[in-house]
Amino acid sequence: MIDIDPYSLTRPLLFTLDPETAHHMSISMLPWMHRLGLLASFLPRRVECPRTVMGLQFPNPVGLAAGLDKDGECIAAFGAMGFGFIEVGTVTPRPQPGNPAPRIFRLPAAQAIINRMGFNNRGVDALVARLQRRSFNGIIGVNIGKNRDTPLEQAADDYMVCLRKVYAHADYVAVNISSPNTPQLRLLQTDAALSRLLATLKSEQQRLVNETGRTVPLAVKIAPDLSSDEVERIAQILLAEGVDGVIATNTTTERLAVAHLPHGGEEGGLSGAPLAARSTEVVARLAAALGGRIPIIGSGGILAPEDAVAKYAAGASLVQLYTGLIYRGPALVAEVAEVMCAKEQSA
Repeated sequence: MIDIDPYSLTRPLLFTLDPETAHHMSISMLPWMHRLGLLASFLPRRVECPRTVMGLQFPNPVGLAAGLDKDGECIAAFGAMGFGFIEVGTVTPRPQPGNPAPRIFRLPAAQAIINRMGFNNRGVDALVARLQRRSFNGIIGVNIGKNRDTPLEQAADDYMVCLRKVYAHADYVAVNISSPNTPQLRLLQTDAALSRLLATLKSEQQRLVNETGRTVPLAVKIAPDLSSDEVERIAQILLAEGVDGVIATNTTTERLAVAHLPHGGEEGGLSGAPLAARSTEVVARLAAALGGRIPIIGSGGILAPEDAVAKYAAGASLVQLYTGLIYRGPALVAEVAEVMCAKEQSA
């Protein structure tokens, strides 16, 4: 009997649609498919190999990266796909439509995507309402950002609003300072700006710990387009401010590998296979600078188990999928989890 992956039959149909249309259709359909039990044929086997990272116990090391489920609409459905954790967002204090369409472009020849979504979301209050109703009991991270029209010098206020509102409903909070699609956002990665922002957020985190008796780890998501010196300086700031985790990396503005392809010159962040080596290099540089004192979540270009193994070998404790899920489907979750768990057990 031939074992056929149902997603391999579904993907060609989805790829005939405009990328954003396909995305919205998938997000709309997944919850009711899950409720009716129609997802069963797509879902891979669940892999269990618990590990503790940032003080949290993850059932396996493979997570869903932020951006796919910005408003937390499909948490239960994605949870059923075998992810060890799910990161929702990026969410902002106020709802915003994001950048004008078209703003997502597939590059199938490179197994890549370019997006310039611009933190389109329904706002933090809408996300909190969904988190309050969630049935999924696994690890949930909430990725927070600033509204586009908030001046950079007031960015900390937006992050504080989001942190306070999601704190009771998140297992960890990820601070997104690295999207290329919000003007000037990446300037928050520079030394003085990053130190000020993290000092403010860590102070608020401690206040919330004292108020609630519950510690919610704070992670920072950084860009791949950083020099070795910049990665080193960021690592030292993360250590100085006592950050609980770091996610490496966001999408890249580099186009060398895809410039010759249709849509290869579109503005936005490039994800998928062309990002793999660069994001792994940043993971390795962070690991060397951090010396195991802050855990790393590796993200970027994982389309096969060996891509995840490379990030694990470079120093990542956990990994996240996004573009790989779009090109490979849910089966990739179990494939990556099985190989990573086997590698850890044999280490």
